[in-house]
Amino acid sequence: MAQATTSEAKGTGDSLGTGRRKSSVARVRVRPGTGMILINRRPLEDYFPLPQHRNAVMAPLVHTAKTEEVDVSVRVHGGGPTGQADACKLGIARALKKMDVTLEAPLRDSNLLTRDGREVERKKYGLRGARRATQFSKR
Repeated sequence: MAQATTSEAKGTGDSLGTGRRKSSVARVRVRPGTGMILINRRPLEDYFPLPQHRNAVMAPLVHTAKTEEVDVSVRVHGGGPTGQADACKLGIARALKKMDVTLEAPLRDSNLLTRDGREVERKKYGLRGARRATQFSKR
């Protein structure tokens, strides 16, 4: 399980969380604020143009009613947009849980604290993909 820490020693009140999905890794920093979300120093709408990806990133904030109360900064790399969006979702949920322990119940009920462990299955020799066999030829 990924580590989520709070940097109280610096006095900033930031909560940190790590999210992973497929080959994407997101490092999330949540702090009290006005609802600004930056992903790789870009606004959410610029980084994720598709609404399904934006909804995935916003899900932990919506389920905990914190959309206007916290600022979120995310550094994400690896994989594609879907994996990155889901990695951000898990990282934000873990950081929110670290920030306020009472939020764990709504996050857990919404299944936002569970890591999706599915990975791409490797290709096997003699096959055309992970499981797809070669085409049968009668002659």
